[in-house]
Amino acid sequence: MLSRALSRIASHAAVAGFWLLHWLPLPVLAFLGQAVGEVLYRLARSRRHIVAVNLGLCFPELDDAARRRLARAHFRAVGRSLLERGLLWWGSQRRLMNLIRLDGAERVRALLDEGRPVILLAPHFVGLDTGGSRVAMDFDSVSIYAQQNNPVFDRWLFHGRSRFGDQRLLSRQDGVRGTVKAMKAGRPFYYLPDMDYGRKDAVFVPFFGVPAATITGLSRLARLAGAAVVPCVTRMLPGGRGYVVEFGEPWQDFPTTDAEADTAAMNRWIESVVRTMPEQYYWVHRRFKTRPPGEARPY
Repeated sequence: MLSRALSRIASHAAVAGFWLLHWLPLPVLAFLGQAVGEVLYRLARSRRHIVAVNLGLCFPELDDAARRRLARAHFRAVGRSLLERGLLWWGSQRRLMNLIRLDGAERVRALLDEGRPVILLAPHFVGLDTGGSRVAMDFDSVSIYAQQNNPVFDRWLFHGRSRFGDQRLLSRQDGVRGTVKAMKAGRPFYYLPDMDYGRKDAVFVPFFGVPAATITGLSRLARLAGAAVVPCVTRMLPGGRGYVVEFGEPWQDFPTTDAEADTAAMNRWIESVVRTMPEQYYWVHRRFKTRPPGEARPY
């Protein structure tokens, strides 16, 4: 009971800190976030180990010093994303629209005007939630929300993802039917399928040349809903200049009748984008924790 009460007090104190910080100009907040990232790099030994393993698997061409520099840059980006979260919870819509540019929205609007369901393929970059908030200002969307173990942070994360427009947040238990129904009703699906969710509904396809358990949901949902897949990438700009959310061209000839081939194609595309900003991909996740039978876990 005491530990739970102390945890709640600490959580409320952290939220209060985020509220105070959100008033700062973004360049100042970005500088502080990078400093926090440097501290995390030194103190979060288990996460630093996960990042080191991931970078070793995905960038074998880099020497140890280069991978350490990339890992530190990643933690600085993670620190920024943590401290800038208060902007998503309390920043005014006008301020956020000034800080987060949205490119290519006309592509999504044209598809919706045609009555075409849309899947926004949003890989796990550190600006993911920022991009989701910006998309919500232009589109009433549907997304999957995973309840957090910490009830204080769960409340504010849910608030941040639902405060603009009329957003529908589904749980994984709602299943495919609710997602397809929402898409067919004109809601773009903000979809994040590039984490290791275990063996269920997954196939092993290459990611940076390493077999990675990857769910086949993008192919299956696109086929069930007759949906167009539109790439959606959020980039954190340097120097506290804000963010840009990029909607790419809808994928052609997708899905095919081969879900595994479609999933491999998705991973190839994600890999190509990661190479343009490798420090911003979510390397603190154990992307390769699920292994093919007989293969040792790398972590």
